[in-house]
Amino acid sequence: MSIVTVQLGQCGNQVGQELFEVISNDANDTQRKVYSECSSERFFNETANRELVARSVLIDMEPKVISQSIAKTAKSGKWRYGDRSHFSQKQGSGNNWANGYCVHGPRHEEVVMDIVRREVEHCDCLAGIVAMMSVAGGTGSGVGTYVTQCLRDAYPNSFILNHLTWPYGTGEVIVQNYNSVLTLSHLYQLSDAILVHENDTVHKICAQLMNIKHISFRDVNKVIAHQLGSVLQPALTGDSHGIYNRNPIGELMSSLVCHPEYKLLSVCNIPQVSSSSMAYSMFTWPGLLKHLRQMLIANSKMEEGIDWQVRAPSLQPEGIKRTGSHRRPGFNTSLANLLILRGKDVNNAEISGFQHPSLYTPWLPADEAFSMWKTPVPFNKYEKSAILVSNSQTLLRPLDNMVGKAWNMFASRAYIHQYTKFGISEEDFLDSFTSLEQVISSYSQL
Repeated sequence: MSIVTVQLGQCGNQVGQELFEVISNDANDTQRKVYSECSSERFFNETANRELVARSVLIDMEPKVISQSIAKTAKSGKWRYGDRSHFSQKQGSGNNWANGYCVHGPRHEEVVMDIVRREVEHCDCLAGIVAMMSVAGGTGSGVGTYVTQCLRDAYPNSFILNHLTWPYGTGEVIVQNYNSVLTLSHLYQLSDAILVHENDTVHKICAQLMNIKHISFRDVNKVIAHQLGSVLQPALTGDSHGIYNRNPIGELMSSLVCHPEYKLLSVCNIPQVSSSSMAYSMFTWPGLLKHLRQMLIANSKMEEGIDWQVRAPSLQPEGIKRTGSHRRPGFNTSLANLLILRGKDVNNAEISGFQHPSLYTPWLPADEAFSMWKTPVPFNKYEKSAILVSNSQTLLRPLDNMVGKAWNMFASRAYIHQYTKFGISEEDFLDSFTSLEQVISSYSQL
């Protein structure tokens, strides 16, 4: 089964390009034929000349980034984008969600959806669609939301995973919190799951773990692509009987999204080191998984600076109902977790620490809340790597902060006229705030 990616706006297209760069290394790996063929079928069409063509649609309201991506990948010799799989214009969305959603989206709907349909028709069987976008600007967020709405209408029975890049907290765009509120509230009604990467977190990984002195957007995007590729590449599920998972998007949803009120997914992985340090680094499964478990319960986004004082709460004696009041301060409660292990001696990894009921909300049995995928094939030059995709309270604080900042601006009516002139009313804003306050309340009560 195949995945079609839809890359939207500058950020979505740049992250998408880095993702295919990482994946193409596995798709071209002739030493692991079964894994390589599965990876290739999932992400690429193969031409009569044995060229790998990405199953991807590129959309932006400005031509520069798409033109650069197409030219660069064509020169790589490993893979390329399709000749007719992109759409761009010469006027951006001005960092305005309303301009993207109300103007550019409807204006170009027909041509964009025609490109998507052609890409889907190249798939023997569609596993799902991954829409990649930022929430800060106008095209990624506004056009991205509108295209997601069109995808839901056109493919009502297909899985849609939205991958969102969250802006820096210090601000890239002055109205980024408005754009983020409008994007998230609409996608919550449309998407099956929303996988979030925070720029602040990824920047810290680049600086503290990768030892990059002058961090570029490409450095950030490469870290995001590595984590995303770790999730989407082939792996063996518990009941796959030695056959790589055919429907990764569907299995991701069934593992992590058991209730429509809880759709926010975060991802962290270990180890992450600079390429120069990799040759001198030794990792063991007990060490990796001990750190990853503590990263989960202490809500630490990387292995450096983990708070080891945070402990899982004690289980209540049988017959006594376990409630949120028994949760310890700083403890990150999970609804569901998916652990993905890749590399040498993977069958020897001890995972019981992730199965303990104390990690999870009391209303879902732990055996239903935890899933594991694995493969002995290493990923992206790491001999061993562990990836955790979590539906938990991890994103609660950044979501609450973002909604709070947007509300403070809205209360003073700052920049509202920039949205109303394109057709987004104050009532639309209020509906979006209400929707996200409900999400915040639901995650707070886990």
